[in-house]
Amino acid sequence: MSSLRPEAEDWFYEACVDLEEAKDAFSRGRYNWACFAAQQAAEKALKTMYLVARKKRFPKTNDLVELYMELEGELTIEGSDKIGLLSSFYEMARYPNAGMRRPSRSISKEVAEEMVRLSESIVKKVGEKVGLRC
Repeated sequence: MSSLRPEAEDWFYEACVDLEEAKDAFSRGRYNWACFAAQQAAEKALKTMYLVARKKRFPKTNDLVELYMELEGELTIEGSDKIGLLSSFYEMARYPNAGMRRPSRSISKEVAEEMVRLSESIVKKVGEKVGLRC
């Protein structure tokens, strides 16, 4: 096992669990929940990276763009131009009228697939950087 702080390992493990949930929700056609779980996985992975790279507690935020920008120079994610969209699903995928009337009917399979893929690449990249795997 790695020599990371247990807190960082805990955050990464939970990112992996959320990524599994995103994939499961996607496979069941629950695209709103797939997007929300994908957002959660990415957030927890980025917070893992913050704990490791900055060696201090991450900012209290759910904004993936803010977290990613805080890690500038530490992490490069292919498709990072879509991190803002992924971040929006923290609320938009869960609440009616928080960007769309009915998230369970409004999020397309294609968008959900893209968000799950992006989240998976974030989790994988962070894992490579910190020496952990799902």
